[in-house]
Amino acid sequence: MRRAFTFDEVALVPQFNNIPSRTEPNLESWLTREIRIGVPIIAANMDTVIGDELAKVLLRRGSVPIYHRFTTMEQQKAWVASHMDKTFISSGILRTEEVVELLKQGACGVCIDVAHGHSERMFHFIEGIKNACPEKQVIAGNVCTAMAYHDLVNAGADAVKVGVGPGAACTTRMVTGFGVPQFSAIQECAEIAEKLRVPLIADGGIRGSRDVVLALAAGASSVMIGKLFALTKESAAIKRKGDHGLIEAKYRGQASEDFQNEFYGEVKKDTVPEGTDFWTSVTGSCDELLDELLGGLRSGMTYGGARNIKELQRKAEFVEVGSAYMLESRPRTGS
Repeated sequence: MRRAFTFDEVALVPQFNNIPSRTEPNLESWLTREIRIGVPIIAANMDTVIGDELAKVLLRRGSVPIYHRFTTMEQQKAWVASHMDKTFISSGILRTEEVVELLKQGACGVCIDVAHGHSERMFHFIEGIKNACPEKQVIAGNVCTAMAYHDLVNAGADAVKVGVGPGAACTTRMVTGFGVPQFSAIQECAEIAEKLRVPLIADGGIRGSRDVVLALAAGASSVMIGKLFALTKESAAIKRKGDHGLIEAKYRGQASEDFQNEFYGEVKKDTVPEGTDFWTSVTGSCDELLDELLGGLRSGMTYGGARNIKELQRKAEFVEVGSAYMLESRPRTGS
């Protein structure tokens, strides 16, 4: 049995730094084989996260919005018409004709998004999309093993989403027992990604800039974040006034009972929900969140002696840490 690690069980060792300013590191990266992004942060393609308002901020800050798949064809068409070649659509593995139509209308690519992406049906779906629209970019996922990453790339994927079960609203690991700790999943897939030169998107488990730095240093080209974006003012999440007058947002997994009841009218027969939903306080604007995450990333890159993400990955030296490390690392106030 091999050992695998979560973000809390590893730390980066500081490297020699000759970078005079924390503003100097270049944060550009690759989203897919052909699409470069100004910042390595993507908002999750979830219904309580991405919408027009959030998309506008992401585009302005150098990211690329990916619309979620649980919409009507007309809504997807409107999304593509609004953002054209600057956005992705999303799809399951049953809508080949609709996906091709939307891609031909102007979307720059599609994110094929299923809970367990390492499957024969996924391979055939990728091949079908690439055969019909070879110039369009395909993001495929989710997976958490090097073999799965390799197989999706062989099928034609232009980027692969890595992460099974680490999301804040995901219960897959608790329900099924399956899923690899996110840090190790990224690191192991990244070893293959380095050889195949197809970007890896670390999807799930990001709680702040520390996790962003660790995921990128481990080999991800970008990170996908759900909950943190859902709690911004611009997210598509339903908002309400909570206790003490605070504004709250509703965040939910796409496999949650709450989502299934709304979208399908009932929980799918012979299945158990693999997600949850909850209300929690809105934290601020999307710009404020990005400032915090990217500021932390720039600081982390100086500790790693890195002017860009590739250099951060090349110089990264990880150590295993125990539970006391996180206790020692947090502020301790009072007596």
